[in-house]
Amino acid sequence: MKAQSRTFAVALASALILGGATSVYAGSNPMVGGAAMYSTKNIVENAVNSKDHTTLVAAVKAAGLVETLSGPGPFTVFAPTNAAFAKLPAGTVESLVKPENKAMLTKILTYHVVAGRMTAKDIAANAKTHGGKATLTTVEGEKLTAWKDKAGAWWLTDAKGGKSKITIPNVMQSNGVIHVVDTVLMP
Repeated sequence: MKAQSRTFAVALASALILGGATSVYAGSNPMVGGAAMYSTKNIVENAVNSKDHTTLVAAVKAAGLVETLSGPGPFTVFAPTNAAFAKLPAGTVESLVKPENKAMLTKILTYHVVAGRMTAKDIAANAKTHGGKATLTTVEGEKLTAWKDKAGAWWLTDAKGGKSKITIPNVMQSNGVIHVVDTVLMP
């Protein structure tokens, strides 16, 4: 289970790198962080090209999760952008990437990953079946709640009551799917 959690944490971190604040679709390959995201590439192969995810890439490397996110998965990753990390209190990211805080960093990153490939359609179907809210169990072990607001936007509520909007859904990868989010989720 520990190896599996580590694999999911890597997937999350790489996915986080992928999620750009802006997405423009060029054919069937969305643009995230200034780079095309190819469904034939894995999370890491795509993420390293996103200029909007340098914080995530650094976090994934610091947590030792790169190899895991390159694995077969599948993973569903809710990927925060650099701007999402910038919302954290001053000094948080710098502290988390220190070697002595690797366990906490891994916990946060794996909280952004769900086992399996859950597209936006899958999340919506789960929510419909459960009275409008989908409860997702993360690789870290705690729950996320997905729900849709009156304007039609999808949100996640974390274990501490924090909310994160899904800004770019369904960035398909060979080993899963990424949904870009605008706030870092906290277990």
